[in-house]
Amino acid sequence: MIEKTLEKLKAIKLRREGLSYREILRYVPVAKSTLSLWLRDVGLAKRQTQRLTKKRLDAMRRGWETIRAEKLKRVNTVRNRAVQEVSLLNTRECWLIGIALYWAEGAKEKHDTGATLLKFSNSDVSMIVFFQQWLIQYLKLAKNHLKYELYIHENADWLNAKNWWARRLNVSSSRIRVYFKKHNPKTKRHNTGDRYHGLIRINVPRSSHLTRTIEGWIQGICKRCGIV
Repeated sequence: MIEKTLEKLKAIKLRREGLSYREILRYVPVAKSTLSLWLRDVGLAKRQTQRLTKKRLDAMRRGWETIRAEKLKRVNTVRNRAVQEVSLLNTRECWLIGIALYWAEGAKEKHDTGATLLKFSNSDVSMIVFFQQWLIQYLKLAKNHLKYELYIHENADWLNAKNWWARRLNVSSSRIRVYFKKHNPKTKRHNTGDRYHGLIRINVPRSSHLTRTIEGWIQGICKRCGIV
């Protein structure tokens, strides 16, 4: 009985110091139900309450970090497996990829507007760099023949974005012309901050014949796939 009384007093003392039930059970090895009964009327000072709240938040944060790490591990496993599935790409496959990209993101000629120059726009840096190389390798265009336009919100760091694109495209920043999008303070867009670099458009002057050629290739793909 004396031993239980001493354990109870010790548990109350530890509780008043701000220890959690789990922590107290390390020093007072009794059933949790017994500990709960002993401590049900023990109040905590504000400082002790804050300590317990911080411990709970820290535990939650560690839990989130563990879940996030496990998710990233699963994501990387899937991506790495998918990378291996691609293997090597031959010349024809790369050529077809460029046509498909233009089909999705390139300017199309409309019958009622006349000739359309070759224009390709996107904010994905990998896609833009791929398409730039595709124009050079498969359409035999000189790099200095390409024109670059940056479309970016007027309240963004356009100069930093311009230099960022210049480095990735391996061109002088002076070759990138900047156009500003009007800022909308009510927008809910998430592409803001240091990771926002705007959208790049690649233009090819005097290229209406190339646009028509690419559209012919697109029609050829449709025909071979039984779409038309």
